[in-house]
Amino acid sequence: MSKVLVTGGAGFIGGHLVDALVARGEEVHVLDPLLPQVHPQRPDYLNPKAHYLTASVGDTKALDRVLPGTDTIVHLGAAVGTAQSMYQVDSFVRANTLATATFLQSLLDRKAKLERFVVASSNTLYGEGRHRCPKCGPVAPGLRSEAQLERHDWEVHCPSCGSVCAPAPTEEDKPLDPSTVYAVTKYDEERLVLLLGRAYGLPAVACRLFNTYGPRQALSNPYTGLAAIFLSQIRHGHRPIVYEDGEQTRDFVSVHDVVDGLLLAMERPRAVGQAINIATGRGTSVKEVARLLMKLEGKDLGLELPDRFRPGDVRHCTADISRARSLLGYEPKVTLEKGLEELHAWSRDRPSEDHVRQAHQELAVHGILKG
Repeated sequence: MSKVLVTGGAGFIGGHLVDALVARGEEVHVLDPLLPQVHPQRPDYLNPKAHYLTASVGDTKALDRVLPGTDTIVHLGAAVGTAQSMYQVDSFVRANTLATATFLQSLLDRKAKLERFVVASSNTLYGEGRHRCPKCGPVAPGLRSEAQLERHDWEVHCPSCGSVCAPAPTEEDKPLDPSTVYAVTKYDEERLVLLLGRAYGLPAVACRLFNTYGPRQALSNPYTGLAAIFLSQIRHGHRPIVYEDGEQTRDFVSVHDVVDGLLLAMERPRAVGQAINIATGRGTSVKEVARLLMKLEGKDLGLELPDRFRPGDVRHCTADISRARSLLGYEPKVTLEKGLEELHAWSRDRPSEDHVRQAHQELAVHGILKG
């Protein structure tokens, strides 16, 4: 038995990871602040065989309690919400960048000897995903300009010739271009962990998680988790709000596949020092996700398409998972259709509140929603 510390272990992904670690016989400790936006009440799925401490990773007194004897760390704890981060800058930087710095400083001060340190990074580091121009070949475009979006010209154009580009798999070596405050903080977390890992011999791995969904996702949090947000709207008889034209694509990955990737990152020697995409390699439009959920709920509501946009949003981002296959032996197992069926079935007896329109208005007030 080894001692594993999971930060954010009371969360959606963390809860599933804790269950998997307990099932393997590990001594699991969890550090999680149980933020009200994510957890209006204490989750009912917390594993009774794990040890929970309600605190953030930036709480040095809490770290003094949980770090001694720790063999492995999986750092999932973070404030999430890409649009919300754009007007809560101080809060997100403190919760993510500075708290992670405090966490790492505590490890260094203790001269900790870890078997592995896995940090949950994010696909948002890429900004716009990799594309292919029909004339110029592979390109790594920057963000679409606000002037372009004001014209409702949604697609990505080649930076060289101006042609409309098609989305292509995004590999880990693509130049990083974080486009929101949240993305910048996740970049900070990843770089700090990998940099200090190399400098001090801490075997660190960064898992760049793509759009994760599944059971236990917060149904009433309007700022993160697109599938859960859509499901909450549909359940209340409201048309899902879709920005732009809804044809933007994301790589939706089941929480079960994400947990498999994290477990492999804890074990595989060749993963050390690497940033690795954990995803499916398949792009799906947000309109299609909404359509599948309406079909499961038996409600043909249609979509609310206000033709508005959020500066900083990307058009397409789908993962290249070749590195995960090569270094981890990772292979996604859950199809989107089966994964959404599982989310829908789990949500049937779960309370949810639709705060999306309230969040929509809040984004507009802060100038984050335009068009």
